[in-house]
Amino acid sequence: MDKQILEQYIDACELIKDTKDEIRKLRKHRSQIQQDSVKGSAHEFPYTLQTYHLEGLGYAAVKNPDELDRMEKLLEERIRNAEKIKRQVEAWLNTISPRMQRIIRYRIFEELTWAQVAVKMGRKATEEGIRKEFIRFMESN
Repeated sequence: MDKQILEQYIDACELIKDTKDEIRKLRKHRSQIQQDSVKGSAHEFPYTLQTYHLEGLGYAAVKNPDELDRMEKLLEERIRNAEKIKRQVEAWLNTISPRMQRIIRYRIFEELTWAQVAVKMGRKATEEGIRKEFIRFMESN
């Protein structure tokens, strides 16, 4: 596993979140009920006025309802691909030392500052020491 995949992890997480929001909006459009009333009368006397109430699902300016289904499938595929990247990173993390796992989790996943990472690491860890340890690890083969 290449360490560069680590850089893609945060983007994959955000992509999943954004795509789930898009799917939610798409489903909301699909489920909006459209309502309308139409008035009409009989063709012959006594010309009784009647009101007809119509309602149904609207497809939000999409002429082809199947387009919404295709779009939803594409978005779900995007989520699967991003989740694959997340799993690859998690598998890679299991191959490195527990100390470096913690540093990476705090710095990359939780987006803490180096000072905050040092505090969480404890045992008299310094901001500069943790940062250099991380840099050496990322530069090593």
